[in-house]
Amino acid sequence: MIEVRGLRKSFRSRSGRSVTVVDAVRGVDFAVRRGEIFGFLGPNGAGKTTTLQMLATLLRPDSGEATIAGVDLLRDPAQVRRRIGFVAQTSGTYGNSDARRDLVLQARMYGMSKSTAKSLAEAAIATFQLESFADRRIGTYSGGQRRRLDFALGVIHSPEVMFLDEPTAGLDPQSRARMWQEVRRLRDDGMTIFLTTHYLDEADALCDRISIIDNGLIVAEGTPSDLKREISGDVVIVDMAASDTAGAPEPATMDEASKVLAEQPWVHSCETVDHTVRLNVESGATAIPQVIRALSTKGIEPGAIETRRPSLDDVFLAKTGRSLGD
Repeated sequence: MIEVRGLRKSFRSRSGRSVTVVDAVRGVDFAVRRGEIFGFLGPNGAGKTTTLQMLATLLRPDSGEATIAGVDLLRDPAQVRRRIGFVAQTSGTYGNSDARRDLVLQARMYGMSKSTAKSLAEAAIATFQLESFADRRIGTYSGGQRRRLDFALGVIHSPEVMFLDEPTAGLDPQSRARMWQEVRRLRDDGMTIFLTTHYLDEADALCDRISIIDNGLIVAEGTPSDLKREISGDVVIVDMAASDTAGAPEPATMDEASKVLAEQPWVHSCETVDHTVRLNVESGATAIPQVIRALSTKGIEPGAIETRRPSLDDVFLAKTGRSLGD
């Protein structure tokens, strides 16, 4: 449903006589299959929103090409717009309107008759459970209610592809869970979903496949389970903060602990993240006593040690050298 090849976008800013060029997207390639939820995972500033805005015809690429639902993005952007829905990070609704009025207007802007637009609005109100507040001013809606209206507006014309930019950012856990339900329902109804997110749990729970983007480049792609399987063994996290009375370890202690553990033959990789040392090992259960012994020889006492299976954050760390949370 979406094929992207060599897509690039730069932005220029001028300060006095100097011009700064920021390469937001530096040549990305990926394909999205029909009827799947495809996630674009990365930190803020990685190029997620810029890529999405190019695919939604809101920004023109500097170079590269893409087809969406069989339509060339650059040659026929108007036809692309008819085949896609788009939900931005911030709501496009106005506080003094109401859901029913906005839904009818949205359908009318896609060329539907007044009677058809009213019927579609009623169906959307029922589908997204907007009945109890559909005629109230939008300015009185909660964040979750407003987001449900955004989704309804995005799909009222039955698009083949739905673009969601950080669809649950800023929502409370209950509203996030409801949005996840809606995304899965749209996929089950046959819609192709492209979403950007920086939430690891969201990408893991929702997406059939994900691309991890960093500094404008895709660094990994696959199903969440396949990406995690690329990192063999277990992850051991050595928390140094609790061992210090001030609540944070001395930099010298962190450096020494990281150096000692990185030198151990049973450690596959070693990274320092905040006040923790994160190790990739073959077996977490076997590694924990070895960690304690290795640190005790240098007089270092860790505050806590835990072991777990690799996560998407570990994938991001392995591909970029830093945690997604950072």
